[in-house]
This record gives sequence, structure tokens and C-alpha cells, in this order.
Amino acid sequence: MTESATVLVVDDTPTKRYILSSWLRRAGHRVIEATGGEEALRTLAAHHVDLVVLDVRLPDMPGYEVCERIKADPATAAIPVVQVSANAISVADRAEGLERGADAYLVEPIEPAEFAATVEAMLRYYRARWRAELMAARLAGLAEVTLRINEAETFDELLTAAVEGSAQLLNRFCGTLAMLPDGRTRRWRARPGEPATSAPAGPDLLDRLSQLVRREAARAHVFTLHAEEWRGMLPDVRMEGSSTGVLCRTRNSGSPIYLGVEADPPLDADEVNLLRQLGQELALAVAALRAYAEEHTIALTLQRSLLPTRIPEVPGLRVAMRYQPALDNVEVGGDFYEVLRIDERVLVAIGDVEGHSLHAATVMAELRHAMRASFIGQVDLSASLDLLNQMMRRYHPRMTATLCLVLIDPATGELEVANAGHIPPLFAGPGGAYHTLGNLLLGALPEVYTVDRLKLPPGGTLLLFTDGLVEDRRISLDESMENARRLAETVEDDLEEFADRILAAFGSREDDVALVVLRREP
Repeated sequence: MTESATVLVVDDTPTKRYILSSWLRRAGHRVIEATGGEEALRTLAAHHVDLVVLDVRLPDMPGYEVCERIKADPATAAIPVVQVSANAISVADRAEGLERGADAYLVEPIEPAEFAATVEAMLRYYRARWRAELMAARLAGLAEVTLRINEAETFDELLTAAVEGSAQLLNRFCGTLAMLPDGRTRRWRARPGEPATSAPAGPDLLDRLSQLVRREAARAHVFTLHAEEWRGMLPDVRMEGSSTGVLCRTRNSGSPIYLGVEADPPLDADEVNLLRQLGQELALAVAALRAYAEEHTIALTLQRSLLPTRIPEVPGLRVAMRYQPALDNVEVGGDFYEVLRIDERVLVAIGDVEGHSLHAATVMAELRHAMRASFIGQVDLSASLDLLNQMMRRYHPRMTATLCLVLIDPATGELEVANAGHIPPLFAGPGGAYHTLGNLLLGALPEVYTVDRLKLPPGGTLLLFTDGLVEDRRISLDESMENARRLAETVEDDLEEFADRILAAFGSREDDVALVVLRREP
């Protein structure tokens, strides 16, 4: 026999309604009665009903129509309907009832055993369908929460998505504990449909939870803690009952994560499995994001170690430099800049080796050092670019790089500009404009590099940057470069503010950005 259910009996005949209800109550079911079709539909809207026993002939509408309306409403479509009749007993009548939505059709006189067996069979079907639909909904919810977890870009976004999604999926108060890369342990909490909140947690809290399951071999262990036990570890916890949680760790993680929900009423087996899967997904996502953050820090540290550590002080010349790594890139880029004092003049260089990898970074370092060495014996921009082009073609035949060299005499303002495929220097200020395009990039073909001789007036400003600043898949390069030119028409007295404003105007970029600003003092 199946578990107790709520059954709606719809019949306008009191005696028949009484007999059917008596059989159902004797079987342990709760019975709600209705005398007509409209009353039955109102009852279904107001109460939870597991099964409907429906007379075919009712005073206000046919039972066939009532059944159709029950099955047409998504809120009641899954409820099984057993139609009964003492008059519509032909094969055609029974066929019409089944075709119009009935799950079973009984002809009076009905034997009590047949009626009870039919009801039990319909309830078994209803329970199985309800469990299947609930599991399907939960699996869809699990997929949605997992997607939100994996889309998160920060630890706060990640753990907020996990605790809010778990609370909504299991319809319970939920909390999680995790150690951040900086060594702090924090907790996130959420109720179904409400935003999550976070707060600090004791530094040893995860270790104390781990001690409770230390002897367990599983990487995901589910256990229940009472409110008193939680208050012993978190004095400010506001919990009256117990909680069921999962402590998960990945193969290489140093610290586990905890994900738990209130355990009143107790979780069923499916809910425990969902909690375990959510905990494992969260542990994997935390470990991945932690590894990403560590790799990004290492890459950024390596990149900055390959760039100049300070700006040489040159009378009559002010310089500002910036390097901004790509927002989502953990690999080392090939962007670089250099500012060298050569006697009374200053060499400013900016370049970009193709690609993002450790190899691109090593080629960039090699190119930078070779460029510095090329100016030891002579100062010839064309000869230096030719030498670097030969070096790239001989030792890195499948790599290319862009490089722009600017040699300035601060006293006279005389400029020499040689450009190997790089974005041309931009003369900032009112009416500012880009210098002309240069020659082929390094590593492509043999090339004769020309040197343009210009003059930077007192107070004049020159802006050099890599293509990461202006390349954008959403707009053309010409439009983006024009945006940079318009932004540079205004130049702050403080070059640091000017450089910051230019970078801020373009926002986070998909590629690394190197930028150098130089101004000849009035």
C-alpha cells in the first residue's frame, strides 16, 4: 500500500459520495468532498490534492470537461483523475473519458477491492511522476548553480553564487566557509530568495571541522552538527536546530571548503546527494580560481621584473610610464618599454612581441637587452632596428615584434623617430596628431629603416602606447585610435594624472597595455 494521500471526491449524490469517501478513509487517506465541477476546480486551487475521483455526470458541467480543465492547468495537470459513472458505461463512454484526460475509468457498481487497487495504482504513478519531476527540476537547478559558480571571476562572486544558488535549490538557509588566497577565512550566508551576506570567520574553523572527519577517506564528507556545536566554534551563530553540511577538498588543495544547510526537516537522500555535488563543484571552482589568482600574480611579477624599475632623471624632460596587464590573461605578455639616458639625450622605446606565453616574454627580454646593447658603440636608430630585425629573423624565425624608437635632446627638442611596425607616436595637446606610419615590423622581411627628424617644442608632449590600448573587437582600430587622439588633446600638468586618465578612459582591456608619456619642459 502506498503512503497516505489527499483525495478529492466529486459527486452530487450524497450516498455515493459517502461510500467512496468511506472506502478511501478506511485505506488511510484524507478526503475532501465537492458536489459539482466548479466547486471541484475551486477546491483544487485552494488545497493540495494527490488524486481526484470524479463523477462523469455533474449538475453544472460534464465530468469530461472538468477533467479536461484539470489537465489543462499546469498546476494540476499531474494529478491523476479516476472517473466513475453508473450511466456512461458503454465502450464509447469509457473511451471518451480516457481520451479527454482521465487516468482510469470505473463503471458502477464498483467493487471496493477494485476501487482501492485502482486508487493505489494511480497514487503510485503520481508519486513516481512527482519524484521524477522534482529530480528533473533539481538537476536543472544544479546545472544553473554550477554554471553561475564557474562563471564567477572573483572569490566573492563565486561563493555568493554558491550559497545563494544552494539556498534556492534546496529551499533552506545555507552557509559556506572558505579560505581566501590571502589566508583569511570567511563565511557566506543566504536564505532562499535573499542576497547573501559575508563575515569573517575564525582562522582555525575549517581545521576544527576537518578534525571531525579526519578519519574519513572521502574527499567529500557529509555530516550533521547541532546548534550547540556550532556555537562552540562560532559564538555569534544564530541557529536553533541542527545543520547538515559537506566538507570538500580537491586533490591538491591545502584547505577544504564547507557548504551546509539547515537540517529541519531532515534532508532526503536526493537532497544529500545534491548537497554533496554542490560542495564538490564549489571545491573545484575555488581551487581553480585560487590557482588562477596565483598564476596571475606570478605572471604579473615576472612581467614587471622585465620592465624598467625607475625613470632616469633628465633635466628638461619629464616622463611617465605605465604597464597594465590584461584583465583575464594569466600568461606573460610581450609588451615592453624602455627609457635610457645616452649622454645628453634620452632614448624612449616601446614595443610588443606577438603572443602571450613564457616564450614571448623571453623573446621580449632578449629583444630589449639586444636593443640596449646596440646603442653602446653607436647611436643610430636605423642601424639598431636593422640589427634587431636580423636577430629576430635568425634566432626567432617564426616570431615578429613591433618597436618604436624615439631619441630626444631635451635642450633643443630635436627628435629622431624610427618605427618598425608599431603604432606611431601621438603628439598630444590641442590639435594633436599621430606621426606617420613607419616601416615593416621586426622579424618579417629585410627592411631599410628610415629615421624622421622632428622637433618637440617647449611644453610639447609625446604619447607612445602599445596596441592593447586601442584594439577592441567591438569597434574599428581607426575609431579607437581617434578616441585616443581626442583624449590626448587635453594634457594635465601632472603627467601621472594624464597617463591614469588615458588608461581609465579605455577601461579594462583584453590585451596588455604599455604606455609612455614624455614632455619637454618649457
